[in-house]
Amino acid sequence: MSLSPDTAANDGAARPLRLAAIGDLHVGENAERPYRELFARISQEADVLALCGDLTNFGKTREAEILAEDLRVCTIPVVGVLGNHDYECGQPSEVSRILHEAGMKVLDGEALEIEGVGFAGCKGFIGGFGRHMLSAFGEPEIKAFVQASVDENLKLESSLRMLRNERIVVVTHYSPVQETLEGEPPEIFAFLGSARMGETIDRFEGVTCAIHGHAHRGAHEGRTARGVPVYNVARPILNRDLGIDYALIEV
Repeated sequence: MSLSPDTAANDGAARPLRLAAIGDLHVGENAERPYRELFARISQEADVLALCGDLTNFGKTREAEILAEDLRVCTIPVVGVLGNHDYECGQPSEVSRILHEAGMKVLDGEALEIEGVGFAGCKGFIGGFGRHMLSAFGEPEIKAFVQASVDENLKLESSLRMLRNERIVVVTHYSPVQETLEGEPPEIFAFLGSARMGETIDRFEGVTCAIHGHAHRGAHEGRTARGVPVYNVARPILNRDLGIDYALIEV
C-alpha cells in the first residue's frame, strides 16, 4: 500500500522519495530478532525508514540493544523519535545513544535532509485539541504540565526553522491532530496528542506530510486545518486495520 500526499512537490525534476513508516514497535527484553526480517525487506522497498516512537517496551537498555541489532541490517537511512515508553526507565538519552550507534538519527528538535527531503521532529507531548485543550491555569502542577507541551512544540518549531526544503516530513510520537485519534475513547484524546503541534505544522509551507504513532486504536489518516496529510503509523493500526507491516508513503 503506497500513499502519495497530494501536497507533495513531486512534479518536475524531484524524484519521489519512498518513505517506510512505522511506530510502536514495543521491543521487549526477551525478543529475538523481532524486526530483522522486516527491516531487511524495507531496505529493498523504500528509500528511508522512519520510526515513530515507543520503540521499546520500558526504555530498558537491553530492549534498545535488541532493536539496535535489527537496525544494523538496514541499508537505507533510518530516522525517528522516541515515545513515552522509551522514557519509562528514566534513561532516554541512553536509549537514543544505543540507537544512534546502530545508525538511526534520533530527532529531538533537530532536522536533517535525505535525498532532498527535509525531516523535522521530536517526541511531542499531550495537551488536547480545540476547546478541550488544557490551559496553564491554577496549580503549579497544571502549569508545569502545559509548559512541557509548549516546550516540545518549541522543539518542533525549531527543527522546522532549520529546513528550507520544498518537501518536509514531520516525525512525532504524539498526534498533532484529533482526526487520527478517532476510534480511541474521546476521554483520553488529551493524552494522545496536542493541537499545538498541528498549528506549528501549518505555519510552514514546505511540510508535505506528518507521521506519528501512539494511538493504537485510532485512525490511519487525517489532516491539519490547512490540509497537510497526517498518518498514524502505529503498528497495531497498520496490522489490524490495513493488513500491512508498515506504511509506504511517496514524498
